[in-house]
Amino acid sequence: MDSKQDFYQNVFEVVALIPEGRVTSYGAIANYLGARRSSRLVGWAMNASHNRLPKIPAHRVVNRQGLLTGKMHFSTPTEMEELLTREGHKIVDNQILNIEEVFWDPNLALSLD
Repeated sequence: MDSKQDFYQNVFEVVALIPEGRVTSYGAIANYLGARRSSRLVGWAMNASHNRLPKIPAHRVVNRQGLLTGKMHFSTPTEMEELLTREGHKIVDNQILNIEEVFWDPNLALSLD
């Protein structure tokens, strides 16, 4: 496995841990993995995750403002929003309204302390 595949696998493992009803950001995942400036690579990993089994909740990864920037990579233009809405999120103009309340930070949630 090359380093990009290793990074993608690490991303997939973190995303699999995001609880239902919560979301995180590309940057938060990159920061947790020690690759602070690699949020774009996390986005590419999310794009690659759609053909992967077992499925991971890629819809729970948004940009830092709660924008559904990855929605064009789902089966339909509305699938990401539909999945998030089913989990209780309120979305207006492709943005989660209460991002601060539902944000899941892997650095805090997965800390060993």
